[in-house]
Amino acid sequence: MKVIICGAGRVGYGIAERLAAEDNDVSVIDTSATLVQAIRDTLDVRSYVGHGAHPDVLAQAGAEQADMIIAVTLYDEINMVACQVAHSLFNVPTKIARIRAQSYLKSHWADLFSRDHMPIDVIISPEVEVGQMVLRRISLPGATDAVRFAEDKVAMVAIECLEDCPVVNTPLVQLSELFPDLLATVVGVWRNEKLFVPHSSDQLETGDLAYVVCDRDHVRRTLGLFGHEEQEAGRIVIAGGGNIGYYVAAAIEERQPKTRVKIIEADRARAVAIADSLSRTVVLNGSSLDQDILVEADIQNADLMVALTNDDQANILSSVMAKRLGCKANLALINTPSYQTLTKTMGIDAHINPRAVTISRILQHVRRGRIRAVYSVQKGAAEVIEAEALETSPLVGKPLRSLELPDGVRIGAIYRDKQVLRPDGSLKIKAKDRVVMFASLEAVRHVEQMFRVSLEFF
Repeated sequence: MKVIICGAGRVGYGIAERLAAEDNDVSVIDTSATLVQAIRDTLDVRSYVGHGAHPDVLAQAGAEQADMIIAVTLYDEINMVACQVAHSLFNVPTKIARIRAQSYLKSHWADLFSRDHMPIDVIISPEVEVGQMVLRRISLPGATDAVRFAEDKVAMVAIECLEDCPVVNTPLVQLSELFPDLLATVVGVWRNEKLFVPHSSDQLETGDLAYVVCDRDHVRRTLGLFGHEEQEAGRIVIAGGGNIGYYVAAAIEERQPKTRVKIIEADRARAVAIADSLSRTVVLNGSSLDQDILVEADIQNADLMVALTNDDQANILSSVMAKRLGCKANLALINTPSYQTLTKTMGIDAHINPRAVTISRILQHVRRGRIRAVYSVQKGAAEVIEAEALETSPLVGKPLRSLELPDGVRIGAIYRDKQVLRPDGSLKIKAKDRVVMFASLEAVRHVEQMFRVSLEFF
């Protein structure tokens, strides 16, 4: 696949890195010579210094032969115009744009991005994507990661196996026998800084991070089985009243009316604006690094501190301070990769990587075959993939035990006729089934092949 990426920042670099590693033909455009040089020095891609919306620059990057353009510069308008130019002058089939301003995304302006006006096939809103991720984390205390598939009926949760975890040192096959009515399957394990796809005979160990695919209605029972009985937060303090913080608070007001939320926002004008827009949320004007402000927010009695400012260091420090003042748990937004590896030692219970969330959203449109959704884990070491089985798929019609799945792939759940099925050996996949599976990076290409339309189909 030939892909043009406009924007060489963190997200653009991350997408280029992933696609280049999979032998795609990638070109990157950015106005910053420094960012372009960094990509030239580290990745096997073509890179150009220039404006991503200018026709001559797109032509130089090979837009006439491109299969896709991904516009992820810092500016919405450049991303939008780049997609328009790619469509109008070069007829690029697939156009993806990152758009952050919520004004563009209001439902009554939805026709703006139609093919007859501004032809953008996929719009990525980082604030909304990250906000939804934060809400999932809040609703599932005890999970260090969580995402949903198959019309929200299937969940993937990452669960840390602590010292008192009841399921350690038990073969996975025995867990299925002990809990036959539990629709949950361990599909991946992160152990000693390495990720692997377990076999039925493997056992979990203390310190493991287990990736579990399960029926959405069985998530809490699954967490309890792993020894995580944490209660959902009733008192939440949010540091940062920007787009993400406001989105999260507004969603909690709508969905969880009994939950008490307080926001700490440093900018007075912004604090006044969100206070006027929210009905039950208390908004405090001040710094989340100010201990007096934290005490005023009653942090000592809070169940959860959610740090969502644009400053990684402020998010980390305010989260640590909150716990030391008595807050039960914390969740921090962290962009810098080097900080993410130190979260546990710094006292951060869980963190969210905005770049990973955005890249996962884009990957589902890059993947070939009937790929419905993709979620990247452990910095791209593996992906959780939801794919639709076609009549021509080699998976269809055979018992799962007889399938020759590639190494590094484990099926977690099958969604059929609004029901979630656990993948036991006798189950046969049918055409139009949604299959949710875990695949190591090396196995992703094989998964794409299994769910592609065969020429014989036509």
